[in-house]
Amino acid sequence: MGTRRRRRVEPTEDWKQLELLCAWDEQREYERIRPLVLFGFSVAERAEQTGTSERTLYRRVDRFEDEGMESLFDPATAKRRRRLPPAMRRLIVDLKGEYPAFNLNEIANIAYVFFGRRPDYRTVRRILDEEPIPLKMLRSYPPYHEIEEAKERRAAIVELHAAGWSVKAIAGYLSIHKSTVYRILKRWIEEGVGGLRDRPYGRPPGVRKVDLRAIEAIRCLQENPSLGAFRVHAALELMGIELSRPTCGRIMALNRKLYGYQKPKGGGGEKKPMPFAASRRHEYWSADVRYMDEIAEERFGGRVYTISILENHSRAILASAITRSQDLSAFLSVFHLAVERYGSPETLVTDGGSIFRANRAKALYEALNVNKEEIERGKPWQSYIETTFNIQRRMADFHFARAQSWAELLAVHDEWVTNYNEQSHWAHRDRADGRHSPQEVLGWVSGVHYREEDLQRAFFSTRFSRKLDPLGYARFRHWRIYGEEALAGNEAALWLEPETLSVEYAGEFLSRYDVTYLPGSTELQAIGKSILFETSFVLVQPRLFDLARALGEEGWLKALRLEEYAPRRSRRPLALQQALFTYREAL
Repeated sequence: MGTRRRRRVEPTEDWKQLELLCAWDEQREYERIRPLVLFGFSVAERAEQTGTSERTLYRRVDRFEDEGMESLFDPATAKRRRRLPPAMRRLIVDLKGEYPAFNLNEIANIAYVFFGRRPDYRTVRRILDEEPIPLKMLRSYPPYHEIEEAKERRAAIVELHAAGWSVKAIAGYLSIHKSTVYRILKRWIEEGVGGLRDRPYGRPPGVRKVDLRAIEAIRCLQENPSLGAFRVHAALELMGIELSRPTCGRIMALNRKLYGYQKPKGGGGEKKPMPFAASRRHEYWSADVRYMDEIAEERFGGRVYTISILENHSRAILASAITRSQDLSAFLSVFHLAVERYGSPETLVTDGGSIFRANRAKALYEALNVNKEEIERGKPWQSYIETTFNIQRRMADFHFARAQSWAELLAVHDEWVTNYNEQSHWAHRDRADGRHSPQEVLGWVSGVHYREEDLQRAFFSTRFSRKLDPLGYARFRHWRIYGEEALAGNEAALWLEPETLSVEYAGEFLSRYDVTYLPGSTELQAIGKSILFETSFVLVQPRLFDLARALGEEGWLKALRLEEYAPRRSRRPLALQQALFTYREAL
């Protein structure tokens, strides 16, 4: 029986000849990459010889190095994928059976910890689709609170984390909160095995502070719907209740569900650079006027304003007053109170309001060596006082709207100033010296102080001090002007403007009069229309017969012109003077 002899062909490197000699596609693919794999030929040269793109040659060489000869066969007839080890496939199925909430990436991460090889999440999904998942699995650990020993409970969390479990998966598997997992892992990192033991003091001390008194205090504060967690936390500190801001937020959220309270609107936004940021105390003061739009005008007989002066570095309110007008006298009264208490600043920052640009105000700035700066038009956020007014809206507007009398309104305002200065401020929350309130940051430091006579000299053309007589009148330039009978015997301030004269006591205006001057002089020619403001001062013992009420509003005089002072008489007798003159002539 003869043997079939193969036709002898001369060896060649010509790709066109080699391609004709290859009978199988797999043989052709191998010859295409053989010089590259065996001899390290240039891919660019081989691509030019075979007419194949360089990217295709690179990809086929990589597959050959990874999969060997199997990479040459058609995918339909050969399994080109690397099969995962059976142990890894079993681990993937067991993990899904033990905790069904696992996602694909979490399972892949755990497989990497065990085998040093991370399967793709698509591979994990294919295995879970192909392999049957057991209906009932034995748990590696019982739920956290079912483990008797506290040390064993914490050790379970550490062991699961070391096995590649995520914090979320550990919390869900052991039925605990993620914060518990984070806390135990932090103790393990910082203290090692010692962090798994029980501590002598047991639970954190902050947990025991949430009692019925604290919850009721938060509920009462939360009746003001504008207060957020930070302001409630700051108010509780003044009451001696120390709760963290997140704890206050959680209790407030519970109260909203129980009592239907509204959730305050969030503030914040992009932080803008402040051109008048102070680096030291009393470098900048900010002053402004706020219209109290939430107060019913008919209740108090007209509009109501707040005039405040703020120290920029500490954010402390130096002086503030509730007024019925926003004129120059009202501003200078507040400014005088601030300077009297804290001295003068280096610079006063305001907007372009006319009361801040008045000639008398400019003269006062010059007398006190105070520089005057203004924020840019249309940019109120450049003044720190605007932020303070926003805090006032949150803390006090709810109570302002409920005030039924002028005395109640002033009491709410004074309480707000005190609470604002004494409560923690957001701007000071990260201070290392432990000073978190405006009052603590301001401390004892003051600006340039003046003696009383020097301060009176600076305000000499605007402010005058007068003592009220038993009927509540003050004498000023041959006029008797009514202030307040309840303040008889007290010293009041009279603020004189080109057209008005106001009587004020302790930052509260008592009355206001329209005035005219004699031409070319400062002497008062006439005092016309008068306004008596509602005040918080009342007579200790009301009179049996109220003459003002009996005569009516127009029936009694509030301003009375007095006679001129009589010329002084000579103290020496006229006859004696004549005798002396006669004696002198005789000599």
